[in-house]
Amino acid sequence: MAPDRSPALRPIGVVRSPLTDRAAAPKQGPEGGPDAWLELDDNLLPALRSIQTGDRLLLITWLHHADRDVLEVRPRGNPDNPLTGVFSTRSPDRPNPIGLHPVTVLAVDGARLLVSDLEALDGTPIVDLKAADASG
Repeated sequence: MAPDRSPALRPIGVVRSPLTDRAAAPKQGPEGGPDAWLELDDNLLPALRSIQTGDRLLLITWLHHADRDVLEVRPRGNPDNPLTGVFSTRSPDRPNPIGLHPVTVLAVDGARLLVSDLEALDGTPIVDLKAADASG
């Protein structure tokens, strides 16, 4: 029997942010996203080796408040914008609500990273982290 190759995500941590209200959160991190802590599972410490203050990372999250049935939106929630398919937007509402957030590491404290410009809500599950540049 062939191994199961279906997608199976497991959270590796959680976002700790002052943002708790989706309606009040900025649409993108550089538009007022606060500094936030990424609390990763302690057993992942080896995976954090070499991450330093100043590093640019791509944070991948599961947007757990998203509506997975939404297929069209008015970009940026603006009723004056034309109805647009979610695959050509950055809407959090989509069939698989994966969030992609470019962040900068401000501090490293064990299995916790303080990052800047994060628009994710408190309690958002973390799926993965990747180096933001091609050399990583």
